[in-house]
Amino acid sequence: MSAPVRVAVMRLPHGEGLPLPDYATEGSAGMDLLAAVSEPVGLQPSARALIPTGLSMALPQGYEAQIRPRSGLALRHGLAVLNSPGTIDADYRGEVQVILINLGEEPVTIQRGMRIAQLVLAPVTRAVLDEVRALPSSGRGGGGFGSTGTG
Repeated sequence: MSAPVRVAVMRLPHGEGLPLPDYATEGSAGMDLLAAVSEPVGLQPSARALIPTGLSMALPQGYEAQIRPRSGLALRHGLAVLNSPGTIDADYRGEVQVILINLGEEPVTIQRGMRIAQLVLAPVTRAVLDEVRALPSSGRGGGGFGSTGTG
């Protein structure tokens, strides 16, 4: 395992009293993000809400933070991160917020301190696009959705 990357985190006033995100186990890839809501937020089926975490951060250049759903919330309640994975860029300094959607059949209530998503730090590779007149051929060619593994 490589050395941990240091990330500057600022707790906002409405995040006071909540623990910082942390890894649940030694092998966890993501840190749990907590809801920093001042009062419960009800999510009806098919409804979405922007949930604050009470944190801002300064990611090191060359990294992004990905916001991903929590599998237990998805399985038990149908709760998902709408723009999954969400991306926090290294130059963003605003509050980390999570767009949750209730894809389940029952209302879900988001409580203060509830684990709502995971934050995964990832290196970023930047691309340089080279425009060409033709692309090299491949075995798949232009085959799209569902084109592999058929036959």
